[in-house]
Amino acid sequence: MSETNLLFALALQNAPNIGDITAKKLISHCGSPEAVLNEKKHNLLKIDGIGTYATSDLNKEVLLKNAEQELKFIKENNIVVHYFMESSYPERLKHCIDGPILLFQRGNITIKNQPIISIVGARKITTQGIANCEAIVERLAAYNPIIVSGFAYGTDITAQKAAMKNNLQTIGCLAHGLNQMYPKVHQKYVADIESHGGFFTDFWSTDEFDRNNFLKRNRIIAGLSEATIVIESAEKGGSLVTADIANSYNREVFAVPGRITDTQSVGCNNLIKLQRAHLLSKAEDVPYILNWKLDASTGSADEKPIQKQLFVELDADEKVVYNFLKDNGKELLDMIALKCNMPTFRVASILLNMELKGVIRPLPGKQFEVI
Repeated sequence: MSETNLLFALALQNAPNIGDITAKKLISHCGSPEAVLNEKKHNLLKIDGIGTYATSDLNKEVLLKNAEQELKFIKENNIVVHYFMESSYPERLKHCIDGPILLFQRGNITIKNQPIISIVGARKITTQGIANCEAIVERLAAYNPIIVSGFAYGTDITAQKAAMKNNLQTIGCLAHGLNQMYPKVHQKYVADIESHGGFFTDFWSTDEFDRNNFLKRNRIIAGLSEATIVIESAEKGGSLVTADIANSYNREVFAVPGRITDTQSVGCNNLIKLQRAHLLSKAEDVPYILNWKLDASTGSADEKPIQKQLFVELDADEKVVYNFLKDNGKELLDMIALKCNMPTFRVASILLNMELKGVIRPLPGKQFEVI
């Protein structure tokens, strides 16, 4: 992304009354953030769903001035920036309607064909909760997952420390800009986390720290991952919000059950009771539900399942979908539609026909792979 394009994207991201959903709609209509800010307001109002409230404070000069200051911070601190339309932007987050248009990174995060899971839970985690979290991460280590959490007290830092102990990549999603670290007591973990992954945020260095930011941050935790694991939760809590967001994104959710008398198990038990999460009784439940595979020869996660020879006739569209899955392994319905340049409803019909022909199979979480 050129410096000019980044400058205008920053300006649009920081525009009052314009959230990520509206920003994406404006960019889609106008072609780029620069085109949005150069467009006359009366033309923007002609866009479906864009009202006077969204455009009332769209002052290009002020927005660009503020963006220049943030761009200076980004350059001086070697911040990596991911734009939502570029290939470096996390793939799963692209499919979240409210995913940020810009995502800022510190550290050495490398997202390839690895599984990604989020682990969240109570800040006042119990001794049993710590033991459960550490055991789950240790047992999943053979699959080489990236562990995502929020770098907060309790479950978050427990999960991220366990990831580093097992030499796994870990990502801390922050509720503030990259000019600070909260909580300050966790500053001692920053260097290790950056060497084993790093940090993501969509907040600016000028954003004031606010507890409401945690709720906004949770959408990134849920959006990055194919599944969210809730270790412990009281009846109400931020981890339950993350679980709800993950469900809204059509992602899998797991919850560790507990005794009905345990305060920190009420939230998890309710998720299971209301069928908003899979009951997680052992770590092996996760790869079973998500259909992760191990390479028998190496003991590591097998990125591309072995394919069988195709002996049935496929039409042109079916061949496109089949070849995509053959080359890329298991994939989400929405991603298949995007990469094959077909409407989702059309791909759903194609997949059903291919399943009946015995050449693909459905997996949990609306994923598919060739047989």
